[in-house]
Amino acid sequence: MNYLSKGEKKLLKKIIYTNRVCVENGLIRSSDGNISARLDADRILITPSGLYKRRLNRKQILVVNHQGHLIHGKEPLTPSSELLMHLEAYRQRDDIGAVLHAHPPYSTALTIAGVPFPIDIVPEVLALIGEVPTASYAPPGTPDLALSIRDPIKHHDAVLLSNHGTLTVGRTLEDALIALERIETTAQLYFLAHDLGDIIPLPEKEIKRLKSIQSG
Repeated sequence: MNYLSKGEKKLLKKIIYTNRVCVENGLIRSSDGNISARLDADRILITPSGLYKRRLNRKQILVVNHQGHLIHGKEPLTPSSELLMHLEAYRQRDDIGAVLHAHPPYSTALTIAGVPFPIDIVPEVLALIGEVPTASYAPPGTPDLALSIRDPIKHHDAVLLSNHGTLTVGRTLEDALIALERIETTAQLYFLAHDLGDIIPLPEKEIKRLKSIQSG
């Protein structure tokens, strides 16, 4: 890994850590999900395609440029099949330093049931993340999937992918991971509360206050 600086090697280690957290918490399973981080104006680190995530190690992380061409990597590994979606997110916002695509069950279930993300039941999501839109359905690993997130990712750090999980972004990998954990916890709370009875949203006055905090 001599092609990476000391700081870039630390970023690579953070990808491994982020992957481990996602695996241990059931947010990524099997070979699903993918993680990337921006190195500079023309390079990103990204997880490989089709690899069992519990076995992911530093030597398997690839480097690609912003045109999607492989720069460094260990054969026969290839970049994630969702590379185009990651590149689209980076193109749309210069402030994005990391992209995380996961398959959290409760958040994904919302899209399967056609239920909008419930931003009005816990204050943390509304104040710290804001609205969480659902992108239109597109087949995984296709240019259409990248196009489906083009508009929503311009203004949102978390997007539900119809029937296909979530996309969260942030300045850092930790920011993207925190957003993922927050929306999945909220989706789980929604399902638990729904089983207990009627959903009681936050008061309208509080919703307006929290929105003002998020926009500010």
